[in-house]
Amino acid sequence: MANKRQESIPAGKVKRASRFLSTGIKVGGNYIKHFAKKATGENVTKESLDQANAEDIYGLLSELKGSVLKVAQMLSMEDQVLPVAYQEKFSLSQNRVPPLSGPLIRKTFVKYLSKKPSDVFDYFSPEAVYAASIGQVHKATLNDQTLAVKIQYPGVADSIQSDLKIARPLAAKLLNISLKDLDYYVKEVESKLIEETDYNQELIQGMFISEKCSHLEGIVFPEFKKELSSEKILVMSWLSGPSLKDYIEKYNGQDIIDSNSIGQALWNFYNYQVHNLKLVHADPHPGNFVITDEGKLGVLDFGCTKEIPDSFYNSFFALIDEGVLEDDRLLEKYLIELEIIRIDDSKDTKDYLISVYRNIIGMVAEPIIAGRFDFSDKKYFEKINNAGKALSKDKKLKKIGTARGSRHAIYINRTYFGLYRLLHMLKATINTNAFMEKVEM
Repeated sequence: MANKRQESIPAGKVKRASRFLSTGIKVGGNYIKHFAKKATGENVTKESLDQANAEDIYGLLSELKGSVLKVAQMLSMEDQVLPVAYQEKFSLSQNRVPPLSGPLIRKTFVKYLSKKPSDVFDYFSPEAVYAASIGQVHKATLNDQTLAVKIQYPGVADSIQSDLKIARPLAAKLLNISLKDLDYYVKEVESKLIEETDYNQELIQGMFISEKCSHLEGIVFPEFKKELSSEKILVMSWLSGPSLKDYIEKYNGQDIIDSNSIGQALWNFYNYQVHNLKLVHADPHPGNFVITDEGKLGVLDFGCTKEIPDSFYNSFFALIDEGVLEDDRLLEKYLIELEIIRIDDSKDTKDYLISVYRNIIGMVAEPIIAGRFDFSDKKYFEKINNAGKALSKDKKLKKIGTARGSRHAIYINRTYFGLYRLLHMLKATINTNAFMEKVEM
């Protein structure tokens, strides 16, 4: 990797908070420089300010790693949330973060396996092949088999709660909700981030999903090495091929590999999990997949999964029924069950929320209702993005204020919006009826 290696990660609440503060001062300085240049007649743009701020903020997040960098990774997939400069910079968190140095890696091995890498493997690459928000991946060999060795950054799990506390006030302001209401959702995010730092749990999840989805066409899974893994080190067989991110960047618009087949494999993988397992790989970003030499989709990461309670599943997927969307009474019933409408809301509030959500759900469900959909359709995604921007500025919604929606929706919404985004990046046309037979429409 070309990235400069990182020798340490700031640890402890005070040290990490001070890094947030110093970066805040840098960003403030960028604004002062921007407006000073503007005042003297220099030709400066909002884009150049965004670029400078994104550089400084990403520099901080990539140094701290862990939960704050994971949030940046999630935001990099959201067109309507961040300016382009931030999206481009934050997308590096998918697999191109500055990696840790060799001594730190050896220290982690000795701590969790009581051995150095050279004692475990026939060969172990000193340089990381990929580095993301929570850990980095090295290539190794053992008994003529090539392996992927995922090593967690030191202190990541210990800093999750304190990092989220530091970020709470800013998040509450951006989302226009009280800290009390925000905490309801933060607990869900926090629990998932803590789960992601337990590689024993990821190994169990990966083995389960791999076994249950092994029959799906066009998709392959690594073989997990339980005997070589631990709480902070996860070993699996190496899946050769470019990451989905690199494939899209290199071959975008070229017919080297059938994007429709890859897109269909993605759709089938996610919808089989949701509708048959009621458990889903809830981290659909392009750094988590590779395109193998055979043109198949390889799944790399199983750290973030979400169990879907039956009660939530039934109410959530009832909403894609056109009959429900056209019936105010039924729509209100399901929106109450999903904690979007409250029993004590005024009639005006209920009517407004029904109108808003009918529009949103109708747009999101459009590909599913169509049965076959071209995800390269720019107008469709512009419509979705414009609707999201309009909602963020909706004064009536801001007045309604307090947090709305089941905590279970956080990762299910993230899964489907991430899936749609990947299919759009692939410019795939797919059969969206696949594995939807359990949903009554």
